[in-house]
Order: sequence, then structure tokens, then C-alpha cells
Amino acid sequence: MLFLARTAHGQFLGLIVGFLGWILILATAGLNEWRLWFVSDVSVINSGVAWVGIWRACFYSHILSDFENCQSFSISDSFLPVEIPVAQVLMMLSGICGLAANVAGGLAMRMAYFSVKDRRYLRLLFLLAAVLYLLTATLSLVPLVWNMTSVLNNSTIAFPPEYYLPSVPKGQAVGSAIAVGIVASIMMLISSLIFFCYRHVWESLSSEIPKVPPNAPRTAATLPQTSEMSNRDLRGVDNPTYNDEELL
Repeated sequence: MLFLARTAHGQFLGLIVGFLGWILILATAGLNEWRLWFVSDVSVINSGVAWVGIWRACFYSHILSDFENCQSFSISDSFLPVEIPVAQVLMMLSGICGLAANVAGGLAMRMAYFSVKDRRYLRLLFLLAAVLYLLTATLSLVPLVWNMTSVLNNSTIAFPPEYYLPSVPKGQAVGSAIAVGIVASIMMLISSLIFFCYRHVWESLSSEIPKVPPNAPRTAATLPQTSEMSNRDLRGVDNPTYNDEELL
């Protein structure tokens, strides 16, 4: 039986990178700084900048009752551009796929490090973790790149009056949330590549059963092992030479 613990250290590092990337993806989904929305009228928004995320828009004001004012977005809001509801769905799916990828990767590493006999699903777990990490990176990159493109094109959002935000900003800038999300997606891609590159499992598991040539001599190493012995083997066989010596 081959031991795979020393061959999977790189994949253990990939699992750590994937876990950290998953945490950053969850943080990206909750951050408000997807877009920096600059306004010219600072009578309400005193700082002159608002933070527009995929779940809410926030700004600081000394005029309104709350110092930090936030208005939530719903996926059914008609004024939102299509990239924001799509980002809400895809980022949640990305978080779920990232969790599944970490579970699959953890099970694969546990089997590689600690399992000696039952490793039938080792190949499947490594492949599943790699695919899930890749899917997580794809699901998060699509809304990130889409929203970043909208910011760079200075796309407008028809906010209702209660949001106190102009439909056309003075300018826009890419927020820190998009940068964090892109870093997290790259980490997921690296983890996927590391798990895909674990090629030792493709060869080692097939070589665990020794292959004996048909014309090879039958030795103790090649003879089939059985757990039970026949009654004849337990009793032994008489030595005729020994009996003849007694008669003499």
C-alpha cells in the first residue's frame, strides 16, 4: 500500500489558499465599496462621495438623522441596472460553491494523509475540489468584471428620491470591494490549478495492486494470501525420513 502523505503538501497549501479566498469572496459580497459615487451637491452628502454596493448604497451626512445613511437594494428593484441583481445571485452561488470546494478539498486531504486502505474516492475528491474551485472563481469574476466595466463607462443608476443620490454622478471610481474580489478569485484559480496538478493519484492508486507476469516464479511474495488455513496445513505432514531413522 502506497502512502500519499508526502505527495500532497502542495495540495494542502492549495486548500489553505482556497479557504482564504472563500473568506474574501464572502467579504466582497458584503462590502459596500463596489462603486465610489461622486456627487457635486454636498448639501446632504457632506463628504461628496457615496458607496454603492450590490446590497445597499451608503453615505455620510450631518444633515439627516443618522450619521451614516444606507438604503438597501432588492433583487426586484426596477431601477437597478442588470449587473447588480446578477451580482447578488452569482456572489451567493460563488460562496456556496466555495464552501463545497473546501469541504471536498478537506476530505481529499484527510484521505491522502490518514487513509491507508479505503481510498477508492481519492481521485474523485481531488478532481471535484479542483472543479468547484474553478467554478467559484468563475462565478465571482463575472459580476466583478461586469460591474467594474460599468464603473469605467460611468454608467448611470436611476435612484429614487429617498436615496438622496443623483442618477448621473460627477464621476465614478472602482471601489475596494472589486479589488478584494478579484484577488479572491485569483486565489481560487490558483487552488484549482494546484488540485488539478496533483497527478500522483492518477498513477499511484493503479499501482497499489502488484502485477505478476504469467511466467514469473511463484514465491512467497506472489502467492495469494488467505486468512484461513486448511486443516491439513494446521496438522502438518509426517516426515518419512524421520520415521525410518527411528526404525534403524
